[in-house]
Amino acid sequence: MDLLKSAAEFEENVSSFKSRDERIKASHTAKELVLGLNEIYKESKNPEIMEIMKRITAIKQKFEKRLKGRLTS
Repeated sequence: MDLLKSAAEFEENVSSFKSRDERIKASHTAKELVLGLNEIYKESKNPEIMEIMKRITAIKQKFEKRLKGRLTS
């Protein structure tokens, strides 16, 4: 359950990722957390774990959108 604690810490510290490099690392961390939580979810089918994965995925998508920048045409 150490993975659940690190997921909770990640969600609490979202606003601390200010620079581009920190956002890239946070995106990678989020992916690792979701994959790890997915393995736990496969065994337990706990809906709380699914909700945690959804929140972390949403955070990850926000980081990736921010990193991509604006498309100019």
